[in-house]
Amino acid sequence: MTAVDKDLPRGADGAEGTGGAAGADPRRWLALAVLAAMQFMLIMDITVVNVALPDIQSGLDFSPGGLAWVVNAYVLVAGGFLLLGGRLADMFGRRRIFLAGVLVFGLASAACGAATVSGTLVASRFVQGLGEALAGPAALGLIPVLFPDRKERMKALGIWGGLSAVAGSIGAVVGGMVTDLVNWRWIFFINVPIAVVALVLVPRVMPESRMARDSRRLDTVGAVTATGGLVAVVYGLLQAADHSWGSGRVLLPLLGGVALLLLMVAWEARTPDPMIPLRFFTNRTRVTTNAVSVAIFAAFFTYMFLFTLYVQQVHDYSPLRTGLAYIPLTLTALAGAGTSTVLMPRIGVKAVLTVAFSGAAVALFVAAAGFAPDASFASGFLPGLVLFGFFNGLAYPALVNGALHEVTGQDSGLASGVQTAMQQTGAALGLATLVPFAFRYVDDHVADGTLPRVAQSDGYALAFRIGAVVLAVAAVAVVVVLEKVSGEMRDPIAEAAAAADGAEAEPRP
Repeated sequence: MTAVDKDLPRGADGAEGTGGAAGADPRRWLALAVLAAMQFMLIMDITVVNVALPDIQSGLDFSPGGLAWVVNAYVLVAGGFLLLGGRLADMFGRRRIFLAGVLVFGLASAACGAATVSGTLVASRFVQGLGEALAGPAALGLIPVLFPDRKERMKALGIWGGLSAVAGSIGAVVGGMVTDLVNWRWIFFINVPIAVVALVLVPRVMPESRMARDSRRLDTVGAVTATGGLVAVVYGLLQAADHSWGSGRVLLPLLGGVALLLLMVAWEARTPDPMIPLRFFTNRTRVTTNAVSVAIFAAFFTYMFLFTLYVQQVHDYSPLRTGLAYIPLTLTALAGAGTSTVLMPRIGVKAVLTVAFSGAAVALFVAAAGFAPDASFASGFLPGLVLFGFFNGLAYPALVNGALHEVTGQDSGLASGVQTAMQQTGAALGLATLVPFAFRYVDDHVADGTLPRVAQSDGYALAFRIGAVVLAVAAVAVVVVLEKVSGEMRDPIAEAAAAADGAEAEPRP
């Protein structure tokens, strides 16, 4: 073994990166803080741009169609490369791939902030997305390694999920304040010092972990078909925001992406050393959790996008005031995440997700009822912000726990990549379906003589109600399909290692 290989004990199946509770790294909580800070930045970067888009458009002379790619470029690459990034982390070292992703993300952030023409900003956003695809799955995949004790792991994943929930909403707050008080460029520049801190601290507080040496051959066909398929599907969904579902610009990438993903499944079932082992998808809890993640992220990003447009276009909010309007959602998301972490070991992941999805569906109905041209903040916007923030915060820690349920040390990067890819796919799906539905409603009713502010209020509210129905269906799926498991996940490798050492493994929940 190399020196890197020695950093972590080896599991019974030869995979590195696992160990019993007694072998927990004393630096683990500091390492979690660094990982969580980077994850917070990665998630925040998806929403921080939205409030600044008008200033970016005027500053770099973007066309309306080109401006959309400031958001789409990031989502496209991040969503398409996450599975590959997760598997590369498993194979070549999660710490190593994480550091590579942080470096790419930091350099791309500096390039975004310094951009003087629109093409440079869009190209840099593509590179930023690649940085997230490398760093995000590797960071989440390190948590099962750092926290071999299941109780500690549940707490760590709860913190991780909670910060992810808060980051999405606080991005709007930060974006509004920085854009109004300083300059839109600083929504990118503020990423750089965080990346530098991570690059300095991670090698000092975090061990390396990866697969056994004989499992490090990259499955090229699986990598190309999985990545190409995801990129094509996400691109097709993004095109659906501006074109009809029957147009070639939507259908061709969607169908081509699906074909590539089917080819990937056929190949992975035959090859002896697959990049994405199909056995990973036989766990019902993981599959269900990842599927419903698409629904709640579609609803969340739709809400953030349309609420921003609503308060700016209908109520003439400035970027700063728009950002401040998200503070109630941010605070209640934090409260929901804390509640989720407390409830999971008591009532289980399934119960928490059922309450979270049901509550989020009700919250969207409440938010829709508050949308009116003459609505006030306290009686119109606030109830929806508070409820939707709380139940989204309640959902995220449970989703992360479910996505890593019974995952082995050998596949933790893959599991993290799948979960993060579902989040990005959900965001793209919401922007491709619910948002265009709202826009078409507005256009049709304005053409019929409805006042624009009335049409916008009604159209955005209708999109929320459709999103609420989707979340209600997801809640039913959780009740019917999800296994009843506690927040403390079983780790087969850790159990095998403990048994080999003569320790009594804890029973499966």
